[in-house]
Amino acid sequence: MRRLEPAGLADLAEAYAYPDTAPWLRCNMVASADGAATFEGKAGGLGNEADRRLLSLLRGLADVVIAGAATVRVEGYGPVQPREWWGDIRTGRPAAPPLAIVSRSLELDVDAPVFTEATARTIVITCASAPDDRRSGLEKHADVIVAGEEAVDVAAALDALAERGLTRQLTEGGPRLLAQFVAAERLDELCLTVSPQITAGDAARIVDGPGPASTPYRLRHVLEDEDFLFLRYTRRDDRGSS
Repeated sequence: MRRLEPAGLADLAEAYAYPDTAPWLRCNMVASADGAATFEGKAGGLGNEADRRLLSLLRGLADVVIAGAATVRVEGYGPVQPREWWGDIRTGRPAAPPLAIVSRSLELDVDAPVFTEATARTIVITCASAPDDRRSGLEKHADVIVAGEEAVDVAAALDALAERGLTRQLTEGGPRLLAQFVAAERLDELCLTVSPQITAGDAARIVDGPGPASTPYRLRHVLEDEDFLFLRYTRRDDRGSS
């Protein structure tokens, strides 16, 4: 057992660089000290400025940001916007990664900023059973990927994104979508911010789905800022051994 002292890190972009293995699915989530994935219904209430900056950096490093439609609605998502402080981490790529929204029902507002103000055209991932009228309407405002028949096949969705060259993949959940990635054995990396709050209540954990599931992960680093812990895990197998 080792004691981890608070410390800075000179180059976060280097610490969170994607491995050469492709495609690679990274997840970024935040949880309270007692395991809640949200506070008063939103994950945003658990973070601090360092957490928000790390979130932005991870987006800058990614080729695509993936989120469930419910998370997009609840958290009030806008499109991913380029940041000057990213420096050259996006050299040779578009200024910002597209947002890919996973939705079975396609109950999405096409007039929302996530569609109308996107630097990179938004992607919507759905299934064959989604309403045809909503799908045809969305195709005017987003790139639509059909993966699965009655429900979205998340493994097929990740493969479809990779076929477009979007191999450095980042998901921000929510917990139900993350549970699907875990069940499909496609989650390669977990970046978890532990907030120094005890929230109690009945909020979901960061993975909220049927179990049990047990996938071993290896701790890569621990960072600290204002009592917040920033943990990075990769799968304990050939894909996460780098």
